[in-house]
Amino acid sequence: MPNDPAQVDVVAHQDDHDLGLAHDMPRLIGRRRMLRLMAAAGGCAVTGAPAFGRDHCVPVQAGRVASFPAGSQPLVRQAHDVLDDIGVIRSDMRRSFAGMVSVAKGVQLDCELELVSADATCAPLGGCAIYLWHCDAMGRYSLYDIKDSNYLRAVGVVGADGKVAFKTIFPGCYAGRWPHIHFEVFKSVIDAVSGARPVLASQWAFSEKDCRAVYGADARYGDGLKNLNRTSMRRDAVFRVATDQQMGMQTMQMTGSPATGYQGRLQIPIAASPLNAL
Repeated sequence: MPNDPAQVDVVAHQDDHDLGLAHDMPRLIGRRRMLRLMAAAGGCAVTGAPAFGRDHCVPVQAGRVASFPAGSQPLVRQAHDVLDDIGVIRSDMRRSFAGMVSVAKGVQLDCELELVSADATCAPLGGCAIYLWHCDAMGRYSLYDIKDSNYLRAVGVVGADGKVAFKTIFPGCYAGRWPHIHFEVFKSVIDAVSGARPVLASQWAFSEKDCRAVYGADARYGDGLKNLNRTSMRRDAVFRVATDQQMGMQTMQMTGSPATGYQGRLQIPIAASPLNAL
């Protein structure tokens, strides 16, 4: 990803589970039979009228793209087929797939993401692909902390209106990090499955109010409230380097309650420089 003064390269606190789709792919493949992936050509592009309610869209804080290209592994022969085969292209992230049967339990969270151009228009970007992953209610990551599960991971294809939806659970809070969800944006599904570098790798956060409501009401979140009390968004190793404007864009807007579940909305502005450079 090219250097962009509006985007901050986050290098702190990068565990194996932080490293993105290229790193996760060999674990997601297993030995499943491959099917041909039918994906639309093209990729991220302005596809509609400017989004309402914004005078300008600030690019979100960018993280370091994982340096685990798929090309040097047997994955390179499989990549164009594997995601369709194992079912990771989906909207409901709560269940495991590809022969794994575990289900993530927690407060339901329905997410609507909108990808837009980070300029004065805030116009929607359609045709992109986005990979989401996050920890479960106890703060554990599938494939890494729980090796026989692959839940809370999904790839979505962004519509012409710039929007894509996922059904998941509110993430837990583990020691040393503020509650968050990871995401990577790719120019297309083909780029995602072929090991191409994402145009944006980042994370979004949740407000302290929503975190306290969930962790205080639901015993499935274990030490979530205790871990939350030991940190803050501005002390977090990743979010502390974001500007106030970036954190405003990177905190999910929520409605709902722990009892009924939440609906969350996030707008993801992407600068032209990474889109044009790849």
